[in-house]
Amino acid sequence: MPPRDEVRAWLLKGQSDLSSARILASHDPPIFDTAAFHCQQAAEKALKAYLTFRGVRFERVHNLTYLLKLCEEQEPDFADLRPEAALLAPFAVEIRYPGDLTELTGDEAQAALAGAEAIWNRVLLALPQELRPSTFE
Repeated sequence: MPPRDEVRAWLLKGQSDLSSARILASHDPPIFDTAAFHCQQAAEKALKAYLTFRGVRFERVHNLTYLLKLCEEQEPDFADLRPEAALLAPFAVEIRYPGDLTELTGDEAQAALAGAEAIWNRVLLALPQELRPSTFE
């Protein structure tokens, strides 16, 4: 797959995750844990789209801190997104299974959504217009 097509593929998948998170968070009743998982996924795919655009190889991991560090090496101002990456990190795996994470509140889910949107929007600003999904929000 050519790099531009791969970038768009990452973005389209990430856009789907972000839309899913919004729908799940506003569903009646809301499904906050799955919404938070999709927030993490949207952020992960956005960062991977950016890295693909820049030609940076990355491991196939769910680690937002690792991915963000690679982005920071390309553009240091990505460091501003560290709090969002840290907030979303537990939602890659831990939230999906019974265990240490308790059920999320609406406020926590909204914070996850805001974090995902911040990462998503920052990545879109770093990419040429023609690579952005036509219906991105």
